[in-house]
Amino acid sequence: MYQLKTEASFDGAHFLTDYYGKCENLHGHRWRVVVYIQQGGLQEEGTMRDMVVDFTAFKKEVREVVGEFDHMFLVEEGSLKPETVQALEGEGFTLKMLPFRTTAENLAHCFADRLLERGLPISEVDVYETPLNCASYFPEGN
Repeated sequence: MYQLKTEASFDGAHFLTDYYGKCENLHGHRWRVVVYIQQGGLQEEGTMRDMVVDFTAFKKEVREVVGEFDHMFLVEEGSLKPETVQALEGEGFTLKMLPFRTTAENLAHCFADRLLERGLPISEVDVYETPLNCASYFPEGN
C-alpha cells in the first residue's frame, strides 16, 4: 500500500452554535488541513508511471478546495438571523454558509467529500484547529 500526504491551511473565523463555553463566541483559527491518499499500486503508464499521483496535481486539488475557505467567516446555515447575515454582508464581510455545525470534525468530513468528488483516493483528512488539537475523518471504503 502506498500513501501520500500534503497540507494546506486557511485563516477563518467561526463560532459554535448551541455550545456553552468560549467557542460560542466569534473567534478565528489558522486551520491546518492534512490530506492523505492511499493506493494499492502505482500507475503503470504515462508521466505518472511509478507514482500514486503527481504531487503537483495532488497539491493543486487540495489547495483549491481548502482555499475556498480562506479568510471567510464560516457560518452554520440558520445559526444567524437573516438580518444579521444581511448586515455582515452589507459591511463587506465574506460569509461561507455551511450546512453543518462548523466543527473541525465536520470540516474534515467536508474536505474529504469534496476531494473524493475530484477523484482522489482519500484515506484520511486531518483538520487542526490549533497546533495541538486535530480532528480526523476516514472515508469508508477507501
